[in-house]
Amino acid sequence: MHVRRRIAGAAGASVLMLLAVGCGGASGGKASPGASPAVVPAKPLPMVSAARTGTWTGSDHKARPLRLKPTRLALGHASDLSHIRLDDDLKGMVPYYLTVSYTNTGKGTVSQLSPQRNFSVNGVDGQAGQQVSLFRTDPLATSNGLPPECQDSGKAELAAGETAAFCQIFMLPKGLKPGNVSYKDDGGDTLLWQVGGAQQGARGVLPAHQPADAVTTDSDSRTATVLATPKSVRTGSLADLSRFDLSADQKKLVPYYVTVEYRNTGKRDLLPSLNDSVVLSSVSGQQARKMLLLDIGGPGVSQCPEAVPDKMLKPGATATACTIHMLPKGDLPASLTFQGSGDGAQPVTWRAAADDGK
Repeated sequence: MHVRRRIAGAAGASVLMLLAVGCGGASGGKASPGASPAVVPAKPLPMVSAARTGTWTGSDHKARPLRLKPTRLALGHASDLSHIRLDDDLKGMVPYYLTVSYTNTGKGTVSQLSPQRNFSVNGVDGQAGQQVSLFRTDPLATSNGLPPECQDSGKAELAAGETAAFCQIFMLPKGLKPGNVSYKDDGGDTLLWQVGGAQQGARGVLPAHQPADAVTTDSDSRTATVLATPKSVRTGSLADLSRFDLSADQKKLVPYYVTVEYRNTGKRDLLPSLNDSVVLSSVSGQQARKMLLLDIGGPGVSQCPEAVPDKMLKPGATATACTIHMLPKGDLPASLTFQGSGDGAQPVTWRAAADDGK
């Protein structure tokens, strides 16, 4: 079996896989590709299905205009993919089938189109689904190996005004509800379509401001503990960062200010840079780490002070720190995670919403 992985789209979370369809067992036999013998009908989910204007940027770095319209999102069943040899990290996950129509709204023919690469189905906690593409490996097979609920394979070339459709499989952890469908082309804004009926919470995601124990390390890399309490996620402005030399790509993004309070619950002094472990996830599945600004001895960003106080955090003491995270226009914060470090460290995740605090 040949497996190829590629990080797709700006979200950096989708996975494109090349899997053997109709793999044989130990006897060397070859299973016939096609649907599982016991097919469980997929369950269509209510979602926004408005046509929106986007772009497709190919290997020549030229953006071509497209009109994009998700027409169906359906919840599948693990048995749908029983004839596919899935990687271990996908086993136990649930398939969702996204069908999208796309129209070439430009004046000329567009070749090598694959807009499905830029789509994602995202959980309500901002976790991007893993994108799975199946390619037929038997040249004599008459089926593409896709489940009956997901047969549209799309077209790679569209004439001006022509429309095609594809169906793409996305895998989400069992119990995680999809919150939205997103599309992000290179350099473009994020397009979002909300999935109706999604729960506002997610398994393993804490309420926005709930204190939680976390594991970190001290200045000597020894395991330590803190009580972390998210205070706010605020929308910033590029004008706040005018003193800094931002790249052209950064100037297309929106800053968000994340403030977290830490209390040292261990027995050793801690560095004030606890906020280095903070990651902001967006509703489109992107993960934004702390923005690094070169400002040695400078005043920093007054709207988002890095650490108060900026000295070693003694046992029992409390410090408040703010980090800057950049997201594309059109995207929104979904969850906040303290990654942690040290023995026994586990990520701690909270729900996040822009301007959820002052």
